[in-house]
Amino acid sequence: MQSEYIEERNGGYYAAGTRISLDSVVYAFNRGQSPEAIQEGFPSLKLAQIYGAIAFYLDHQAEIDKYLEESAREFEANSIPLSEENPALWERLQRAKVAIGASRP
Repeated sequence: MQSEYIEERNGGYYAAGTRISLDSVVYAFNRGQSPEAIQEGFPSLKLAQIYGAIAFYLDHQAEIDKYLEESAREFEANSIPLSEENPALWERLQRAKVAIGASRP
């Protein structure tokens, strides 16, 4: 699956000729951001590239949604919980949470 605006490489989809993932554009689009607002977040993309990415997504929505779900599952499976990765920070956050909860009426 490729188009003038999207290319597949390294197991992912990217705006052609850039390092910006289709995922980034799709997530912004699905949050309700306009193409112009998306461009504010990714100023290196031309508006035509953003519209092209959205059109590509809409033309291949089932496949891209499946790809995004699989990517999210893979990310979760490979993530180390903060409590294991940085126990000291985890403990500080837990204490802060308790302190905030105790200060509320």
